[in-house]
This record gives sequence, structure tokens and C-alpha cells, in this order.
Amino acid sequence: MRDVNLRKGDVYRLPEGSAFYVQSSLEAEREKLRIYAIFTNAEDDIYEPSIGAYSSITDVVLGFDTRVLQAAFKVPEDVIEIMRASKPPAIIHAVQKEGKMLVEWQARLLKAFLGGNRDGFFHSINGKKTKKKMRAYNVLEADPDFENCNGWSLTVDRKDLHILKHSNIGLFMVNLTKGSMMAPHWNPRASEIAIVLQGQGMVRVVCSSNAQECECRGMRYRVKEGDIFAVPRFHPMSQMSFNNDSFVFMGFSTLTAKRNHPQFLVGKKSALRIMDKQVLALSFNVSNATIDQLLKPQRESVILDCTSCAEEEERLMMEEIDRERKEEEEARRKEEEEEARKRREEEEAKRKEEEEARKRREEEEEEEARRREEEEEAKRREEKEARRREEEEEAKRREEKEARRREEEEEEEARRREEEEEEARREEEEEEARRREEEEGATRRETKKRREEEARREQEEAWKQEEERQRRAEEAAAKG
Repeated sequence: MRDVNLRKGDVYRLPEGSAFYVQSSLEAEREKLRIYAIFTNAEDDIYEPSIGAYSSITDVVLGFDTRVLQAAFKVPEDVIEIMRASKPPAIIHAVQKEGKMLVEWQARLLKAFLGGNRDGFFHSINGKKTKKKMRAYNVLEADPDFENCNGWSLTVDRKDLHILKHSNIGLFMVNLTKGSMMAPHWNPRASEIAIVLQGQGMVRVVCSSNAQECECRGMRYRVKEGDIFAVPRFHPMSQMSFNNDSFVFMGFSTLTAKRNHPQFLVGKKSALRIMDKQVLALSFNVSNATIDQLLKPQRESVILDCTSCAEEEERLMMEEIDRERKEEEEARRKEEEEEARKRREEEEAKRKEEEEARKRREEEEEEEARRREEEEEAKRREEKEARRREEEEEAKRREEKEARRREEEEEEEARRREEEEEEARREEEEEEARRREEEEGATRRETKKRREEEARREQEEAWKQEEERQRRAEEAAAKG
């Protein structure tokens, strides 16, 4: 198993999937062990790891069934049960010398889990060989990339440290003396995440001109020991120390196939110096002389003297915070006013709605009352009409009864009159019959008398005719 004695400033890389433990010194006078680490996948690893950083190997190993573990480690069941009996925390007290058996057991766990000697990670097992010791790369002992009276800076990547060969992460460290500044610059191929190790300072990050305001905002923030800050790729930035304190920070940067070369805006290494002066003048809308005045005075580079720059940035930050606070208060006030207005409008709308609802209810109640009144009136009219019809029917019945009575009386009267008339007619007929009979008798008598008279006249006429015939016959006889 490989052991590494770590000191302040050491850099060490663990291959992905490594099983390891970190043990602090038991000496009371030693400082607390503090490690700054970053975890990333390899460049060709397109899959998310299924096990996160600092995953407990105990959980991984003991996740198997007891019988599987017995067969794998060739130990009795009671040993596995002892291992399962309790779950230690992530950070435990250091192993004492008498804990040799536990160390050997842990070594066996590590070897079984990793499958033997992986990338030269194991050099001994079960104490049969001495452990190989090695020394880590130390940034505090390395030569800075840049150094002047204002501070120094150091970057470490795969070209400087072979253990970073298969990593896409590099690291850097910056030490700014009092009243200094890391010149404004940007990283064309890397993003940075930094941790403040000592002191305090100001960090200024600027957004590009075509960045959407909702996506990026220029930032000023004050950082102190233990704070972490990040700067995305392509974002111009500058770090400044205060007049009364130094500013030391280290961090990690992303690496690509090509090495990252920070682009500085000022000093001898300014990216602006390689551009055509006329183009710069047109870009800034100033004269060539103004561009000369802008670029020539600063002869330093990378780390510059900047007395009270951090204080000024802090003042601007506080003004910005105060302005943002006022804007937030104003926005909150407007929002509250808007909410109050909306509440008033809602209350007014609610009041109007309630008033309209009340009016509708009243109208509905009035309509209902009117409807009920109309229904009652209609009912009364119907009842009255029914009574009228009933009275009419009753009157009609009475009239019909009276009419029937009158009719009966009339019929009775008519019958009586008819009977009387019949009686009178009968009497009259009888009288007429008697009269006719008398007349007929008289007529018969008259007829008889007339017939007798006619017969008598006829007899007399016949007698006369006979007498005439006899006379003419006598005369004729007489003449003849």
C-alpha cells in the first residue's frame, strides 16, 4: 500500500476509483489537517459515476450477503457478523499501534475490493513487505511562474506535474502583498474555482458586452479566509488585496488539450499592445494619443501595485449593494404598492362583485317575491276564476234547474193548455161535428128537399114536356 506524508502546500492526485484513507498526525502541536479537493471525471469518461466521492468502502463491501463475503474472504460467519455489528462514522479516531489486526483487515478489504495491485497502488499486503513512501509535489516549495514586490503566482498543470497527466484539472496559487492587484485578465481555455487561504481581498468579474443581463452580471465581492469563489471561462477578472492585509488564494482550473495562457489587459504583456493602435482608437472612440497615454505608463505586468484599489472596489460594492438594496426596496415598495393596488382593485372588484351579487340577490329576491306574488295573484285569480266558474256553474245549474222547472211548468202549462185546447178543440170539434152533423142533416134535408123539389120539378117538367109533346102531337095530328 502506498503511503504519502502530506505537508502544507502538497499536491496529490488519486486515480478515479481509488480506495484510500487520510490520517492526521497524533501530535498535539501539529496544525489541523485541512484538505482542498476537487473531483472530476476523466476527459473520455462520458458516464456519471455510480459511486460518489468519499463513499465508504465499508458500505460497498458489506453490501454483499454474508455467505458471499464468507466465500470471498474465507473467514467464518462470526467475523462477518462482527464487521456488521456497528457502522463507524466517516471520521474516526486514529488507529493505535495495538490495532494491527484491524489494519490488516482493512488492507485485505482494500485489496479484495480493488482486485490486487492496481496501477502500482499496492506494494505490500498483510505487512509482508514494507510500504513504499513517496513525497508529494509542494506548491510552497515550487518556483513561482511570476514574482515581484507585489506578490507571486504559480500554475501547475499536466506539463508541470506528471500525476495530472490523466486529469482535466490543474491548480494555481496566488499571493498578493498589501495593496496589490492581479492585473485584469481572462482565461481563454479554463474556468477557475478558488479558495482563500489567508487574508482577505476583493474580486472583480466582468461580463462580456453581448451577454444577456439575465445570464450574467458584473460582480464585485469581498472574500476572506475559507471563502470559495469561481470565475467562468472568458470572463475578465481581477483580484485585489487591501492596504492592511495580504491576500493568498489557491484553486483549481479546468484543462483542455491545449495549455491555457491568461490574457492580460494591461502591462508589458497586455493583449491590447499587439493590436493596431488605430483599431483600438476607433474601438474606444478616442484618439491615437489617448491610446498611447493609456498603454505606455504601465511597465509592470501580471501583479501590479494598486494602493486602495480594494478599498475603492469595496466602496463601489457597498454603493452597488446600497443601490441594489434601494432598488430592491423601491421594487419591493412598488411591488407592495402594486400588490396594495391589486388588493384594492381586488377588494373593489370583490366589493363590486359582492354589491352586484347583493343587487342580483335583491333583484332575484324581488323577482322571486314578484314571481311569488304573481303566482299568488295568479292563484288568487285562478281561485277567483274557479269560484266564478263554480258560481257561474252553480248559477247555470240553478238557471238550468229553474229553466227545467220553468220548462216543466211551461210543459205542464203547455200540457194543460194543450189539454184545455184539446178539450176545447174536442168540444169545438164535437160542437163542429154536431154543427156539421146538424148542417149535414140540414144539408141532407135541404138536398133531399132540393132533390125532392128537383124531382118534383123534373116530374113537372116531364109532365110539361109530355103535355107539350102530346099537344104538338095533337097539333100535328090536327093539321095532318
